[in-house]
Amino acid sequence: MVSRVRRATGTRGVGHTGTLDPFATGLLVVLVGRATRLARFTEGLAKTYRATLRLGARTDTDDATGEVVEERVPASWPDEATVRQALAEMTGPQWQRPPAYSAKHVGGKRSYQLARQGVEVLLPEVEVEVAALELLRWAPPELEFRATVGTGTYVRALGRDLAERLGTVGHLTVLRRERIGGFDVADALPLDAVVPGLTLQPAGTVVGHHPRHDLDDAARGAVRHGRTIPAPAGLSGTVALWHGGDVVAMAEARDEGLRPVVVLEGA
Repeated sequence: MVSRVRRATGTRGVGHTGTLDPFATGLLVVLVGRATRLARFTEGLAKTYRATLRLGARTDTDDATGEVVEERVPASWPDEATVRQALAEMTGPQWQRPPAYSAKHVGGKRSYQLARQGVEVLLPEVEVEVAALELLRWAPPELEFRATVGTGTYVRALGRDLAERLGTVGHLTVLRRERIGGFDVADALPLDAVVPGLTLQPAGTVVGHHPRHDLDDAARGAVRHGRTIPAPAGLSGTVALWHGGDVVAMAEARDEGLRPVVVLEGA
């Protein structure tokens, strides 16, 4: 995708805000030119996925790309009320063990690299946030759900753990990312529309979730030189500094004022 956008825009300065699993589809936020410097300010945005979980068989990747390593079919499938209860119990802050086939680092190597070499990988649990889990369809042995999760949450692991709660095993067969923060896949360009002449959104679009402060000409000049400017009352944390319809810089609100940490416009 990055290569596609580079060719379409004629620039090497292209990046994205987070990968998708190889078997997954859906939304990818791509940053071009100076906007690539804003990637770190998208960390922490909630992501929404739509997934299909097939119960009764577990794979080594927790998805359909892997090899089946366990089969366990219950004598009877749980009813819909039981499924909904299991989803409700998995909502909120919790500890999650990432899949062995993940991008986590283990001894300087990616976990999936070790797993592909036949090395047994058991990653430590990490604390994650599951904001919402919604049952969309229950037609045993398939279960379709929507998950809104925080940074670092693996939906493959959610599917694995949900299957365990239901007294069986399972793996994802479909995974689609629908939203990242305020970005929706319904508004995204399809792959075949990434061609020369494509229209890019303003850089400020990617930091619209941060508090905003509009600069006058004098303050803009100071910020372009990296100087701290007075902060209006009530601003805290990371602040987007705007001028003329787009973001000029990102700043941290401190006692002494707004200190630029990333400046997009040169002095």
